[in-house]
Amino acid sequence: MRVAVLSSGGKDSAAAWWWAICRGWEVSHLVTVRITGGDSWMFQVPGTHLVEHQAKLAGVQWVEVPSKGQQEIEISDLESVLSTLDIDGVVSGALRSDYQKSRIERMAERLNIKSWTPLWHQSSQAHMHGLIDNGFEVFITGVSCEGLGEEWIGQTLDSSSLEKLESLAEKYRFNVDGEGGEYETLVTGGPHLPGTLRLNGSVVWDGVRGTFEIESVHSIA
Repeated sequence: MRVAVLSSGGKDSAAAWWWAICRGWEVSHLVTVRITGGDSWMFQVPGTHLVEHQAKLAGVQWVEVPSKGQQEIEISDLESVLSTLDIDGVVSGALRSDYQKSRIERMAERLNIKSWTPLWHQSSQAHMHGLIDNGFEVFITGVSCEGLGEEWIGQTLDSSSLEKLESLAEKYRFNVDGEGGEYETLVTGGPHLPGTLRLNGSVVWDGVRGTFEIESVHSIA
């Protein structure tokens, strides 16, 4: 089976990528929708250009799909690019967005390929603990909800910080897996990669939300 993985560079994409590898499939492409407008109905906006570094580290072809993020048009932008690839299917890290999952599935039907969403409706806790237990290096690139302060930006999650995150999620009633956009991530290492990425940058904080502005990325094989 030859598949493309839809990847934003974050934890959900990484878990879906690893799932495909564990099935013994060939992951031939990482496909990233790069939003050039202000927002998107389906896809992550910040930091997605960093998928290129993950792809280079893994020796996988990176395919960039520019899109203005307009409703319904962005899936057409993706479809146009996927139609040019020699693949049997597409794997995505959708967790609970029916909007996203249904559109990807209908697109796959039109292209006569398969669509897999291996994380679909996985519990938040099981998903997060699975990442940590299996050695994924989940780097927090941004936060934007009550309960998550500046100190979280630039952290790489481990068992201890995940426990704190779970406690804050319960107290402030946000999604511990960040499914509601509470925080954004970049996976810098894990069982799906033959090495790790090291990020250099600085924290930008406005008192309510913030991001890690990445200045350089180094690959360590």
